[in-house]
Amino acid sequence: MSIEARFYIERGNFSLDVDLTIPERGVTALFGPSGCGKTTLLRAIAGLEASQKGYLKVGDEIWQDEQKNLPAHQRPIGYVFQEPSLFAHLNVQRNLEYGLKRLRGVTPKVSLEHAVELVGVAHLLDRKPHQLSGGEQQRVAIARALAVSPAMLLMDEPLAALDLIRKQEILPYLESLHRELDIPVLYVSHSREEVARLADHLVLLEAGRVQAAGTVSELFSRLDLALAHGPDTESVIKAVVSGYDDEFELSYLDFSGGRFSVPGKRLPLGTAARLQVLARDVSLTLEQQSKTSILNIFPARVDEMTNEGTAQITVKIKIGSVPVLVRITRKSATELGLQPGQAVYAQVKSVALLS
Repeated sequence: MSIEARFYIERGNFSLDVDLTIPERGVTALFGPSGCGKTTLLRAIAGLEASQKGYLKVGDEIWQDEQKNLPAHQRPIGYVFQEPSLFAHLNVQRNLEYGLKRLRGVTPKVSLEHAVELVGVAHLLDRKPHQLSGGEQQRVAIARALAVSPAMLLMDEPLAALDLIRKQEILPYLESLHRELDIPVLYVSHSREEVARLADHLVLLEAGRVQAAGTVSELFSRLDLALAHGPDTESVIKAVVSGYDDEFELSYLDFSGGRFSVPGKRLPLGTAARLQVLARDVSLTLEQQSKTSILNIFPARVDEMTNEGTAQITVKIKIGSVPVLVRITRKSATELGLQPGQAVYAQVKSVALLS
């Protein structure tokens, strides 16, 4: 099951011309610079943007083609905008109930009670919007979007209007949506952090065109994309909590290439997690080192290499089947004699637990 979307929209000097397939489960991030067409594509999917040509199939249902075009109010979606847009004269409870009339006897995919629980707003139900923080208002807006029993949840940069503290407050609730919702989520963002933390699938947009699409791990490590060449280039690794060392307060997280040791609080066994490894925090050796302070050392194989200016090189390695980027000097690469296919050891000096 998947979502097929094909749209052509021309507006002045800008045109959107996309043809893509989106997984029908999990979070798909629409990612790219301002003006690349992220919001236009999201609005087209919602039925809010007129298109010269449009085709949209969600699972087995066609929402739009040459003969049919469901208006926005008939498309079973929940839409979360950058601004919460709550009704100022209604309290939280009545804001949440406002869209329920759209259900007309349909059994909701997410009950109002469950939506309230997912975003943690049960204690706010009697308050008016002006009595809420920006983060609380946005959580109410998310719960309201879920309460209409959507077949798809669309989120247009829901954290863009929030300061750093409010963003950090709301991110755990977005992660809970990712874990528990059985509907696709399309998430517009230009934040690498949000994409790395929340998304399963990534669609890169550039000037109204799809530049690339695939898993977050795959696209973050593709050397032909700009994502792999910034100062904070990173790899995102999915892992599962497998143990905890009480003496040294280390969590053990298993992935297909081995086991990471990560300092921090105890996590429940079996918890799915995401790890962030910055390319500059990985070094390479030809022999496995001993008597070193580095805990996370893995056998790996060089996959690809590309120059970063005149002094540095980005090396893509595979630890098991997992792609990891490494940023080293060109001199180091020369002295190691690095080349594709070569066996090496990756020393990960620092790893962050994203979720």
